[in-house]
Amino acid sequence: MTAAYNPYMQFHHVHGTNIQLDPSHTQATRVESFANGICFSKDPLEPGQLFLIEIDEKERGWCGHMRIGLTAQNPSSLAVVPEYSLPDLVNLGHGWVFAVTRNHNRVICENDGTVPSLKPCNIFEKPYLQIEKIRIPREKLVGRSRPGFYSHLLDDLYKSNILPPTARRSRIGVLYTIQSDGTREMHIIINGEDMGASAKGIPPQYPLYVVVDVFASTKSVRIVQIEYGFPSLQTLCRKVVQKHIIHRLAIDWLDLPELLKNFCKYE
Repeated sequence: MTAAYNPYMQFHHVHGTNIQLDPSHTQATRVESFANGICFSKDPLEPGQLFLIEIDEKERGWCGHMRIGLTAQNPSSLAVVPEYSLPDLVNLGHGWVFAVTRNHNRVICENDGTVPSLKPCNIFEKPYLQIEKIRIPREKLVGRSRPGFYSHLLDDLYKSNILPPTARRSRIGVLYTIQSDGTREMHIIINGEDMGASAKGIPPQYPLYVVVDVFASTKSVRIVQIEYGFPSLQTLCRKVVQKHIIHRLAIDWLDLPELLKNFCKYE
């Protein structure tokens, strides 16, 4: 089963006082300090719908990294957006938010569902990430370097998941699934790896909004749009262009509009 229809995703117009959104509302940047960087999804998340962001910019001098999760708080109903997602927003109730750390990037296989295997998984053997009945195309889940002389080496590091989850270009997402008793389980996905059910027993009666806290050393994040089912004509054309060039840098030599060049290089 592939996840259901997924509309174009944006950040909510309600956000922390230090956040600035770009005109498309798909990139959020913390313009000063280290806090007041909470963002929300514009719409509630649907079951199996992945909200995926990429770390676009880091800022040295701060300790800690971004946080991500879900909340039943409607952003439009908040008189004041809390300074921190942890613990301030969670303390308002019905919030499930986790800090992204290096330790989240350690996933091991389970052979019969009960005993952990000593051998790490090869998570990139299949083109889809499977979470219960939800299938997500894996190529979107792994970040890519910006084009440059060493980008082909960095791309291999992203694909092998050697870089820490808090590095630039890391892709971090959140979704939830519905269980047989009607409750929901939240999954955090980091660079193509499912971290498992980070939160269980989430009540079924509340719409759930995504929380992204652009905190401390994380300076800017952008939403990565996920295509389910058949790829779009844009995606097919991009793949053709990439297939017939020697390197992503060569896209700059093509007689194409700048926006189209950027789409071919980065996505």
